[in-house]
Amino acid sequence: MDLQSLVREVPDFPQPGIRFRDITTLLRDPAGLREAIDRLHQRCTEATQAPDYVVGIESRGFLLGPVLAYRWAAGFVPARKPGKLPAAVRAIDYELEYGTDQLEIHQDALPAGSRVLVVDDLLATGGTARATGELVQQMGCQLLGFGFIVELRMLGGRQKLPDVPVTALMAYDE
Repeated sequence: MDLQSLVREVPDFPQPGIRFRDITTLLRDPAGLREAIDRLHQRCTEATQAPDYVVGIESRGFLLGPVLAYRWAAGFVPARKPGKLPAAVRAIDYELEYGTDQLEIHQDALPAGSRVLVVDDLLATGGTARATGELVQQMGCQLLGFGFIVELRMLGGRQKLPDVPVTALMAYDE
């Protein structure tokens, strides 16, 4: 199945000159969704060992993460924007193109020594994924790798990630 044919391209969104890759069209297609999950699970399994936990990055990582965690009989942990988690958190600040942002994980969500895979829908500049990986490591866990549906190669995000397996189902060069 050609998964790229199920990804909608939206020109000039969110600003002129940007070609937005919208995976909601892939997610709404039952066969495409199943194929994407099956492939991501298979490729991540081939690239590294089964995780104890899957960390999903807000917000589309929340759609992929629980399904993948279920496939590995692992737990799911959300990495959220500040102020969204109700209990005590571990946080990390990271740089954006214009300013900084922060991600949080409940401080009791990942036992030290756990094997963790980080997932999200899209790898762009790599800042959010890198910060999530660093937070996982700061919590005393083994970062197994990253899994994405789409990689925007022209933004160089992969080069900013730690030296662990990075899996993307499809990549765009422009």
